[in-house]
Amino acid sequence: MNTTQTDAAERAAELLASIAETRSRAAFSELFRHFAPKLQSYATRQFGNEQTAMDLVQETMTNVWHKAHLFKPDKGSPSTWIFTIARNIRFDLLRKNKKRKDDISADDLWPILSEQNDNLDDGYSLDNDVLMQEISQYYAQLPDAQRVVIEKIYIEGKSQQEVSDALGVPLGTIKSRTRLALKKLKELIVNDD
Repeated sequence: MNTTQTDAAERAAELLASIAETRSRAAFSELFRHFAPKLQSYATRQFGNEQTAMDLVQETMTNVWHKAHLFKPDKGSPSTWIFTIARNIRFDLLRKNKKRKDDISADDLWPILSEQNDNLDDGYSLDNDVLMQEISQYYAQLPDAQRVVIEKIYIEGKSQQEVSDALGVPLGTIKSRTRLALKKLKELIVNDD
């Protein structure tokens, strides 16, 4: 290790100690600014997907916040410790994604509608109003709980966390409702084709 790396490792160890001892948000912020870009780069190479990479960064740094007291400087460098957490989360995400390979995302849904509209005359433009009119007949068939989540996310533009907070429903439930609704919408659209 050169002097700069040694200094960076020592500083990261100090920040982890500060987080563990005093729950210092300033220390966490500095640690996050240092490691987030490195984790993002690592995760993007591993997944090839920007969103999944960002999820890994958030999950890793959340774990660092909660487990900072477990870091032992005599056992290894802060960088090794943090990337070990990231690697374990990567495996968890890969396992979870493998189970969900048949799931549908909103991005998968829009091309289906677009393909249906490609058969119309060349002057046709697919704008949001027309798209929403088309999809409204489908999402009206969703169960109320799923329809509300879809409306809040895709019409009102709220995040899943914002919807969870607004409805007082756990985030996992919101994610499940979104996933089920998108799967149902795809089935409705494909069957209607």
